[in-house]
Amino acid sequence: MPTFLSQEVLAGLHAARKRDRKRNSRMLVEADGKTYRVLSFWDSGFALDAETASHLRGFVDLFERGQHLYQCLIVAASEDDGRMCYEFKRLTAIQDRPPVDFVVEDTEGLALPRPSA
Repeated sequence: MPTFLSQEVLAGLHAARKRDRKRNSRMLVEADGKTYRVLSFWDSGFALDAETASHLRGFVDLFERGQHLYQCLIVAASEDDGRMCYEFKRLTAIQDRPPVDFVVEDTEGLALPRPSA
């Protein structure tokens, strides 16, 4: 016996699924002074809501809970099920301190030599 759902019920289920994805996500993308919530994130890209995010491209910044994680160069890849998928051309992790141009020696665990008697 086939089960049939009306268009209103399907639309309600789709809206609830979209709302749940937005609520569970803690990552944000900042592009051109605007902020968008990331619906899903994977190794080679991420997805945004297709209704709120236009076809972004170029440099964007990725944040998680207010912490700047990555600076990315992106290109729009595809639109699927109300989500706009973007792929990374470049993904650079943000460092919390400036890079050094010298070797930093590890001094932890070194003991002072015993004095000779």
